[in-house]
Amino acid sequence: MSSLSSSSAAASSFEEGDVHDEPTALARLLEVSTAILRQGIDLVENSLTSDDQLTTHSNYIPGSTIGKHLRHARDHFVLLLDVVSSPAPHVLNYDKRLRNTPMEVSRDAARGAFIDCIAQLQNVVPKSRMAEPITLHAVTPFPQVMETTFGRELWFAGLHAIHHWSMVRVIAGELGIRMDESFGFAPSTLVHKASLSKPKM
Repeated sequence: MSSLSSSSAAASSFEEGDVHDEPTALARLLEVSTAILRQGIDLVENSLTSDDQLTTHSNYIPGSTIGKHLRHARDHFVLLLDVVSSPAPHVLNYDKRLRNTPMEVSRDAARGAFIDCIAQLQNVVPKSRMAEPITLHAVTPFPQVMETTFGRELWFAGLHAIHHWSMVRVIAGELGIRMDESFGFAPSTLVHKASLSKPKM
């Protein structure tokens, strides 16, 4: 069972009282975030066979490459973690990100970038508060400013990554790349699938 599948199985036994237990809530967000990023590591280590596969453009998703999706998904985690690690007030803008980075063209660089991000998660999340206030600046395409929290944005970063993993799955299919069956599925989907496979009592 993949690490994300095991995280999802644990989530299926979620109890309402856990929402009010901040250390548990943070630990679960950390677990799921780490599992999602480890899927990126597994992809570059075990599914991709050449760096060229990172830069091959999709026929179905114009302008997309596997490398671009990996970098973009990781960016959201790093931008959030950098902001919450800096002195308050915390101002977050997901549109401020680097492009054409080494992880878009090199499997080794991608692996290293994901490992560094996981290490940053493990260092920052346990020291943070779910309700830590963050001001989010966004373009929708009109400029917007809204208030949010660290917990909400960490949850979003995971869902955002899964959204991009699903597009990676499409491109991988174009290239004939085989990958773990849980790659690109939301934890809630995996929980639902697990519940369907349980024997009826």
